[in-house]
Amino acid sequence: MELFAATGPGYVRSLTARGKRVFLDMKYYDIGETVKRAVSTAAKTGATFLTVHAVPQVMRAAMEGRGESPMKLLAVTVLTSLDETDLREMGHSETVSELVARRVKQAREIGIDGIVASPLEARAIRELAGPDMLLVTPGVRSPGASKGDQKRVATPGQAMHDGANYLVIGRQVTRAADPVAAVNALRIELAEAD
Repeated sequence: MELFAATGPGYVRSLTARGKRVFLDMKYYDIGETVKRAVSTAAKTGATFLTVHAVPQVMRAAMEGRGESPMKLLAVTVLTSLDETDLREMGHSETVSELVARRVKQAREIGIDGIVASPLEARAIRELAGPDMLLVTPGVRSPGASKGDQKRVATPGQAMHDGANYLVIGRQVTRAADPVAAVNALRIELAEAD
C-alpha cells in the first residue's frame, strides 16, 4: 500500500510488463460502487493479487469489478494487529476465530479466490475452505523476531505446515540491515521446517 501510494499504478504496470507478479495489498473497504470501480482499475495494471475486506457487499462488488481479469481476489478476514479486545471495541460479539470462520464461509460462497488471515487460523481455514482456496498469512515472524504491532503471529514453518500458500513477511526483511541476508535466513528456516 505504501509503495502504491508513492508510485501509483504506473509502477505496477512497469513491473508486470517485465514479467513480475505483483501483490496489491490495498485492503479495499468502501461502498459497493467505489470498490467495483477501484477493482476494475486495479485489474488493468496486470497485478496478480488484490486484497479487499471480507465483507459480503465489498467482496461481491470486487468480483463484479474484476470482470474477466485473471487477477486473484483475496479477502482479508481480521487484521493480524487485532485481538479479542479490539473486536469488542469495534462492536463484535464474536471471537476472532468465529468471525474469521464466518468470513471464510462467506468468501467461499461468493467465489473469492483466497483468504488473508493470521497464521494462527491457517489450519482451521484450510479445513473450512478446502485445498483449492488460496491462503495468504501475514503476521509471520521468525522465532525471536520483533512482533511490532502484530498480535496474532506464528513462525514461517508453522504457517506453511498449517496450510498457507503464501507468507507475508514484511518488516523482518524490509527493515533488516541486510535484507538479502534476511531473506536467505528465512529460506533456510523454511527448508529446515520441512
